[in-house]
Amino acid sequence: MPEDRRLRSQKAIKRSKRKATKAIAERGKEILYKGKTMEQLLSLDLQGLMNLIPARARRSLKRGYNIEQQRLHERLLEEDSVKTRVRDLIIIPQYVGKTVSVYNGHLYQTFTIKEEMIGHYLGEYSQTRKEVKHSGPGVGATRGSKFLPLK
Repeated sequence: MPEDRRLRSQKAIKRSKRKATKAIAERGKEILYKGKTMEQLLSLDLQGLMNLIPARARRSLKRGYNIEQQRLHERLLEEDSVKTRVRDLIIIPQYVGKTVSVYNGHLYQTFTIKEEMIGHYLGEYSQTRKEVKHSGPGVGATRGSKFLPLK
């Protein structure tokens, strides 16, 4: 391994160190978020949580919730299952274990919020675009498809 380090650039070494120390680590069955257990996260106030989450989410929480986000926040704290069109709500530790149906423009996709989702947006887990599935070329699509062998 020491030979490897000499051959790699400093940038590659720093990148591998970053990957080794993930934001979310598993210790047995217990999941840690930036070194904090779920109980510690639940005991934090909003300001303490904002120091842990990524910059974009921190900035969004600092501005405060709009009316729709505030309503959904209150519903999530009260109910176990919620159906919503609000995609830009940031997941906080109090939402873990709740079932949410988020609209993706076509239908509602249901998922349960897990510890790994803290600091992300609800919309990230309700994809708006389908995966591209290509088949064979259509007749007339290209000049070469004109001569497809008949089976």
